Amino acid sequence: MSEQQVLYLIQQTLWLTLELSMPVLLVGLIVGLGVGILQSVTQIHEMTLTFIPKILAVALVLVLTLPWMMQEMLSFTREVFALSTQL
Repeated sequence: MSEQQVLYLIQQTLWLTLELSMPVLLVGLIVGLGVGILQSVTQIHEMTLTFIPKILAVALVLVLTLPWMMQEMLSFTREVFALSTQL
């Protein structure tokens, strides 16, 4: 495998990691900010109140995006195997 192929695979791996993690991280961030604002407005500072909505939102996003995530990972795996067979 040439140096260019290795660099390409590293770049694609990092990009795929960012692409797959972004929906889950964004939903966790948005729900966390919403709950934080709600807590500051109502002055309720219960620690468990922040975790339950985030866990439910992240689980929902994972369930909804899992088919797409698996398709992207399968596509990347096929690409890696195709590059490795060109040796």
